[in-house]
This record gives sequence, C-alpha cells and structure tokens, in this order.
Amino acid sequence: MADNKNKKAVIILSGGLDSTTCMGFAKEAGYELFPLTFDYGQRHRIELEKSRQVAEHYGVIDRYKVIKLDFLRNIGGSALTDEAIAVPKGTGVEQMDVEQAESEIPVTYVPGRNFMFLAIATSYAEAVGAEAIYIGVNALDYSGYPDCRPEFIAKVEEVMALATKVGVEGKPISIETPLIALSKADIVREGVRMGVPYELTTSCYNGEEEACGECDSCVLRLKGFSEAGHTDPIPYHKHG
Repeated sequence: MADNKNKKAVIILSGGLDSTTCMGFAKEAGYELFPLTFDYGQRHRIELEKSRQVAEHYGVIDRYKVIKLDFLRNIGGSALTDEAIAVPKGTGVEQMDVEQAESEIPVTYVPGRNFMFLAIATSYAEAVGAEAIYIGVNALDYSGYPDCRPEFIAKVEEVMALATKVGVEGKPISIETPLIALSKADIVREGVRMGVPYELTTSCYNGEEEACGECDSCVLRLKGFSEAGHTDPIPYHKHG
C-alpha cells in the first residue's frame, strides 16, 4: 500500500452503501478525508442526513461539505428528481448481467449526474490540495448507469489532467474507484472487514425512514448482504 500519510482525498459521499465503503477504503489507504455531498433535489433526501452521520462517525464533520445543485431537479428526466416518474420495483435487476443492464438504462438514471459530481469534486480537490477523488461507481452489480463504467472514469480523468493547474504541472488528481470490479457481496465483505458503519447508511430510492426493500437499489443491497453472509443492519418496510 502506498504511503498516503498527510495526503488528502475528496470522497463523493451520498450516505449510501457504496460511497460509505469508499470512505472506509480512503481511510484505510491513509488519506485525510474530505467528504463531499450533493443536494440535487433528489427524492431520497434522507441520504443527506445519512452522509452527515457518516462524516461524524469518521470524525471529519468539520471538513464535510454539501453542494446544492437545484438545477438537476429543474431538468428532471429521472425518477430521482421528478415526482411524476415512479420509482420502479420488481424489475429483476438482481438477475441481470452487465450486457442486459447496459441495454436497459432505468428511469432512476440522473442525466449527467456523475459527470457533474466529478467536475465539482475536482474543483474542491484542487482547492484543498487533495491528490485523489474517491467515487463509489461499480461496473458489476449496478443498475445500468452509463456513468458508472471504467471507460467513463478514464475519460474524465484525462480531461481533469488537461483542465487543472495541478494536471498541467504534472501532478494530476486521480479518480479512485475501489468498488468498480467488485460484486455487491464483495463490497459488503470489504466494508464489514473495515468496520464501515452500514447501520448509518441508506440505499433506498424512495427516501423513507425505513427502506422500501423493493426498489432496484434496495434489492441489490439486500442481495449483497445475503450473498456476503451478513445481515443488513438497517430497517426495511418490506424484506423478501
């Protein structure tokens, strides 16, 4: 493992399972943690409180930032930002392979979300002198989002090197994607090993105090815990 003592990393933190696991990986790698959360008018606004709790758990609430992106709700085009579009359930996402998922991009995809998140995280990273940005994208157990693919991350990293002062000076900011090739079960196993506080997180797209247990995100999360041999510590309205 590289010596990252006194080095900084920005973590794009939603308060969900994947991004919180990224916090664990960044901490394990020895980085000072700079969590960055986005309020984009999402239906599941409970994740804003969850991300704050995660930041408190890791002792970095003084460096925790929330960025408002209200225009994503104005743009709409996603079940997560438009109340007129229902959050799907019973889609069978847990049984899809990557090829199937890519051919059926769901209505929970938010147009340009990760692209904008990474752009703003790059600005924050350069401002605080961070060497890395952690983002919880995953190319295996995911919902078919095009902005979760390795090809997307590689291209954004290229643009970052061209568009930043540190990049031009030969010290580009890296995008760290420790979950990109892990199954959801492997993510859970790694998180449990690192003591990630999953009890503080939520993954539900509906945003209630109790997770619905039926939306794609809940289904994939429950599948991950089951296959990892662990019990999900958060409450569900419906389970199984």
